Amino acid sequence: MRDIGPARQAVRNPDESRADVVSRYRHVKTIANSAAFVAFSLDSYAPISQIGRIMKASDADILIIPGYTNSGPDHWQTRWEQKLSTARRVEQAEWSKPVREEWAARIAEEVNASTRPVVLVAHSLGVPSVLHAIPHFRKPVAGAFFVAPPDVANPDIRPKHLMTFGPYPRDPLPFPSMTIASRNDPFGTYEHADDIASSWGSVLMDAGEAGHINADSGHGPWPEGTMAFAQFLSKLKP
Repeated sequence: MRDIGPARQAVRNPDESRADVVSRYRHVKTIANSAAFVAFSLDSYAPISQIGRIMKASDADILIIPGYTNSGPDHWQTRWEQKLSTARRVEQAEWSKPVREEWAARIAEEVNASTRPVVLVAHSLGVPSVLHAIPHFRKPVAGAFFVAPPDVANPDIRPKHLMTFGPYPRDPLPFPSMTIASRNDPFGTYEHADDIASSWGSVLMDAGEAGHINADSGHGPWPEGTMAFAQFLSKLKP
């Protein structure tokens, strides 16, 4: 791994935990500049026995978890689902009138039916849905990739029904995660994403002014996201 400056120095401090290092280096300027940081933050404290073992997409059941009204054909989630052989979408009975308990139950059902380690790829309302589903997981989750988490506690969010998915659980997550947030997301501020990601122990990445990181904001093809996900996946335990 190439030298990445201050983060490299942090590895040499035997008294500092992985959580401490990730906390100090959680903020990166852009997704495009983050690959080395991701590798460092997820791998710096990995056991020696895990060096050389990386997870490939074929090692995992990749669960695509869309948000409100689903992800359409031009959305990056749909493109990933089509390109990754082990990816499948968590379908919901009602996309336009979401019910928190029902969405969480469907996610837990898909996790518990998986035959490989699970990697969750959640966008928008899919993020709080995952958080509410965690207590019902009976199979191991290798990691979660969260994109554009909405502020479901904000009374100004529309439709207002989305507030029924709040508040977010704030306990540290039982698996590695990465959260990607935009500086001009109409459904949640970057500061909100920073706050919840910090409580979860999630690596936070700054997408810049990227809107809601969906098809409407021009994120059908999303090369920066693909790069970040591939790097994240490679550092998970198979």
